[in-house]
Amino acid sequence: MKRDQRLYDLIQILRDGRLHTAAELAQALGVSTRTIWRDMTVMAQTGLPVEGERGLGYILRAPLVLPPTMLTAEELDALSEGLSRIAADDSHPRARAAKSLLMKVATLLPQADIDLP
Repeated sequence: MKRDQRLYDLIQILRDGRLHTAAELAQALGVSTRTIWRDMTVMAQTGLPVEGERGLGYILRAPLVLPPTMLTAEELDALSEGLSRIAADDSHPRARAAKSLLMKVATLLPQADIDLP
């Protein structure tokens, strides 16, 4: 797992507002506790409201809202495939809305490489 993806996953886990031990986080992400310690240091240094220390655990002290466009490649693929299927069926009651949404997604997320109908 790449570091960026791991940091994103850590933030997602910590968003629940609970205290998490490094061992728990390491097990969830399939890395060592030492890697979690390093990642937490990096996150704190970048200004994320992460608090904690080795032996106690880590917590996200302030609510953190991530942009809704932070999608994994699989999520983006599923979204575009579903919207494309609906948009392609002109008899579907939401075909027009699906086409419009596909255009918005393609504009906001050029990496999606969406073929517009």
